[in-house]
Amino acid sequence: MNKKRWTKKAEVEKEEIQKLSSELNDLDPTLTELLIQRGITTFEEAKQFFRPKLEDLHDPFLMQDMQTAVERLEKAIENKENILIYGDYDVDGTTAVSLVYGFLNTFYPQLDYYIPDRYAEGYGISFTGIDYAHDNDISLIIALDCGIKAIDKIDYANEKGIDFIICDHHTPGEDIPKAVAVLDPKRKECHYPFKELSGCGVGFKLMQAYAEKNQLPLKALYDKLDILAVSICADIVPIVGENRILTYFGIQKLNEKPQPGFQAMLDLAKVKKKELTVTDVVFTLAPRINAAGRIESGNKAVEVILSDNPETALEGGTYIDGHNTDRKELDSSITEQALAMIAGDEKLIRQKTTMLYDENWHKGVIGIVASRCIENYYRPTIILTESNGKAAGSARSVKGFNVYEAIEKCSDLLTQFGGHKYAAGMTLPIENIKAFQQKFEEVVAASIPEELLTPEIEIDAELEVDQITAKFYNVLKQFAPFGPKNMKPVFVSRGLKERGYGKIVGKNHLKLDLIKPENPHTFYPAIAFGLGDKFELIRSGKPFDVAYSIEENEWNGKVSLQLNVKDIRECEEMS
Repeated sequence: MNKKRWTKKAEVEKEEIQKLSSELNDLDPTLTELLIQRGITTFEEAKQFFRPKLEDLHDPFLMQDMQTAVERLEKAIENKENILIYGDYDVDGTTAVSLVYGFLNTFYPQLDYYIPDRYAEGYGISFTGIDYAHDNDISLIIALDCGIKAIDKIDYANEKGIDFIICDHHTPGEDIPKAVAVLDPKRKECHYPFKELSGCGVGFKLMQAYAEKNQLPLKALYDKLDILAVSICADIVPIVGENRILTYFGIQKLNEKPQPGFQAMLDLAKVKKKELTVTDVVFTLAPRINAAGRIESGNKAVEVILSDNPETALEGGTYIDGHNTDRKELDSSITEQALAMIAGDEKLIRQKTTMLYDENWHKGVIGIVASRCIENYYRPTIILTESNGKAAGSARSVKGFNVYEAIEKCSDLLTQFGGHKYAAGMTLPIENIKAFQQKFEEVVAASIPEELLTPEIEIDAELEVDQITAKFYNVLKQFAPFGPKNMKPVFVSRGLKERGYGKIVGKNHLKLDLIKPENPHTFYPAIAFGLGDKFELIRSGKPFDVAYSIEENEWNGKVSLQLNVKDIRECEEMS
């Protein structure tokens, strides 16, 4: 793995730290610095940050087209129309369908839901889905986590007399589909104050608006905040502002009384933790929900999330869990092939990008394979396979580089594409692969700064290890939920040593007890995943610098603090 570069966040003025620290009852200066780095500079902002409230959510009617969307939904309910809840097959799409369908179903029965088949229909709204609606006398479709670029599909639906309310969060193209209402905070003309909702989040705002206008108690909607939190965590959207409030209460719900489907998945994954975090959602629930759509059908995921009976939830969860095992085997064998392809090609090794194609690779796991390749060759990566006579691809990026914009510059070679800064999907004629490979490499090579091709560890603050106390950690814990734009703080402590019991555990991990040389009797337990190659440095007896985050370690019912080490290097200055 590449050497990592350490970069320190911008220094905060000492006077600024002192001022806020005294406003917050003499809060530890390092913790105060972390708040200021996150844009929190007043007592009131700190109070909102540490004590999120659902009352602080924005008025949903500030969103462009919200009034029209609610009126069309009211009309459908009043006229007893059949309504189809349509969502994409990934975690964001399936959770969005589960939340909207689940909430509407508490008072309106004429509902159906639809998840397109990843292989037969592909991403987003499909002609097949519209035909399904037409054949089943459905006159209103609520599209979730997709639709913002479905110009031709919406025109087709209009011809068939089917109305669409689009709830999307992806970047719109030049034209907006001619739907009855298009809810997307990223629309240029939309003045909604928070732009980073997940697709499920936009669906939630529609339900919130409907409930408020019709004076329905919000409890039934808030009971589904664990579903929304799963979408926010899995879709890697910034956990700031409104997303932070929603995740805070959603994770609380997940810990206190989760949907039976989530409980079943957690039980099957043998998760025994007292308190789940964003990380647990990302690595335990999200892959299982995703596996349903990757291996067979996203419908199964919705079925499990909507299940209110623990027995049927466990039955469905077991089925999904089996798919997750299959998914792991697939992604592991394809990753192996992909890495062998790079290692065996001198030209590929030297490039600024990775783009690989194999017609036999499973479309459901190519996004995961792209991420795995980046772990080994740190650069923008696209993995392609054959699907319905075309090449279908999944792109992943490195921190700081907008892969969506790079793909956009190659759009003349593509049939369609969509996505975000760090993840995107595309389809193209198979005969265009070579040209796409070449152009993508040229675009990226011309625009990516060299340092972005080395993984970065962003250091929040320097810390003396003896500052790490239970009191310090109890405040730090309240910075959660962590995620993009509010990452778990990473500290650096300098001139440390290991007290002599360090060892390599597992495949390539280090278990350490770190000490300050001047105070050898106080040690700090640490785990360093994947850093076995640093063992010689540890054993050399030379002092070293450590970049780490602080976490709780649960073992045999006991909870203690440990350092989760990100990197170790000989004492030196940071870049």
